[in-house]
Amino acid sequence: MDLGLQGKVAIVTGGSEGIGRAAALGMAREGARVFIVARRADVLDQAAQEIKAATEGVVVPVPADVTDRGTAGRVVQAALDQFGRVDILVNNAGTSMAKAFDEVSDEDWESDFNLKVWGAVRFIRAVIPEMRKLGGGRIINVTNLGGRTPRASSMPTSISRAAGIAITKGLSKDLAKDNILVTTVCIGLIKSGQTERRYIRAKESNPGLTMDEFWVQSAIERGIPMGRVGEAQEAGDVITFLASERASYLTGIAVNIDGGNSAVV
Repeated sequence: MDLGLQGKVAIVTGGSEGIGRAAALGMAREGARVFIVARRADVLDQAAQEIKAATEGVVVPVPADVTDRGTAGRVVQAALDQFGRVDILVNNAGTSMAKAFDEVSDEDWESDFNLKVWGAVRFIRAVIPEMRKLGGGRIINVTNLGGRTPRASSMPTSISRAAGIAITKGLSKDLAKDNILVTTVCIGLIKSGQTERRYIRAKESNPGLTMDEFWVQSAIERGIPMGRVGEAQEAGDVITFLASERASYLTGIAVNIDGGNSAVV
């Protein structure tokens, strides 16, 4: 199936590893030119080289912090300077922070919202005028299941992700007339840099624990019906489809990528 991404220009925040990297790989494989944004320049450059090698596509690494107010404008301008357009935005930057409510400090709330909500809002603001010039575009917000069905001790992430889901729905109605389609993917337990770092911490108390054993144990603990942890590329492929011309009548939707784990449809 031709996804119609040849020659499109995409920006992926949090693009150096995990789901962001997988989404960039999927779109580059389909012929999109992809800007990947992340803070760690060395990890970002490595990801860009690996994606280029795997796809023979165009991947541009941009070391930047999305919490910096000037980052969105700078990244969008870089895409315009190089290719003259921005067709796709994937807001993926974020890290999990989960605590009981009375353990969450003001600083925790502020840093989480600055990263996951304000970072996304600033990028959205920056790309909308360019997408309108093109007659349409795609905005995909990466959120998680906690934004729909919060668990105990899940703040502030569950709240900031709920905001991301609400932004998706409201924005989809505002931008439908411009053919700018806005969707979100609600992520369950997916193999990523974050989950691998959890494995390293678990290994400190259980040195004999293998990564495969950790994945199986994690799936059991979460009660995932499919009985396994998802692969990053499985999420990346869904994002690639949502960014494509084949998803031209999908907007304002939330897609669970969770092995059936969500309590809601």
